[in-house]
Amino acid sequence: MKLLFVGDVVSEAGCSFLAKKLPGLKRESGIDVVVVNGENSAPGNGITNQSATQIFQAGADIITTGNHAFQRRKELQIFEHPDVIRPVNYGSACPGRGFVIHDMGCCQIAVVNLSGVLFLENLENPFSSINNVLKWIHNQSPTPNIFVDFHAEATSEKRAMGFYLAGRVTAVLGTHTHVQTADACILDAHTGYITDVGMTGVEHSVLGVDIKTATDKLRLHAPVPYQDAKGDCYLNAVLVEFDKTCGKCTKITPLIVR
Repeated sequence: MKLLFVGDVVSEAGCSFLAKKLPGLKRESGIDVVVVNGENSAPGNGITNQSATQIFQAGADIITTGNHAFQRRKELQIFEHPDVIRPVNYGSACPGRGFVIHDMGCCQIAVVNLSGVLFLENLENPFSSINNVLKWIHNQSPTPNIFVDFHAEATSEKRAMGFYLAGRVTAVLGTHTHVQTADACILDAHTGYITDVGMTGVEHSVLGVDIKTATDKLRLHAPVPYQDAKGDCYLNAVLVEFDKTCGKCTKITPLIVR
């Protein structure tokens, strides 16, 4: 089977480009299920009902998020949607859930959203959190097909998580840093891994932000108005092929679609 994971969709430009490219990509590659990180899909970052609707209408089955999940405090009802998830290691008082079991008819897949803690918020230890989730899945809704969106800043933390989960999940797919890394591989002949999938949005930008805005903020150390970039977009993703009977990743292919 084939799962397409699309890297962080940034703002309206990213949503529109996803809608333009995803349907054809699904047809051409015979994709069975699509997971999209949508935590930056609203203008100015965060996720709203409107941006989530755009992502679902483009062809996504599940939306993951990250540290900007709760940026839009008036839109938190979005996490009542069963297929929109937030990092599982946020506190239980936070809205939403951290993983979803998706029924595909011929099999089930679990998608887990997990946040790193190095250089990000001081959340529950992600290694302990993922152990608890895997225990629940194995006991309550057993499926070997488990995909983890690890939304983290530090490459060391991401690499460590990949090796920690090697042989235990189908794939560990890094998000958050918006730059696709060149280290896609299969760990322990079982678990697909990439440090960062990349982003979907304006390519000539600083992670989707207007270049002058981002440069001025770094150069002047002064508050500047956030401004989304404008221009030609690209889509960053990985295609994970897996054996649904045992959850083994058989191939992981990074994609950049312009």
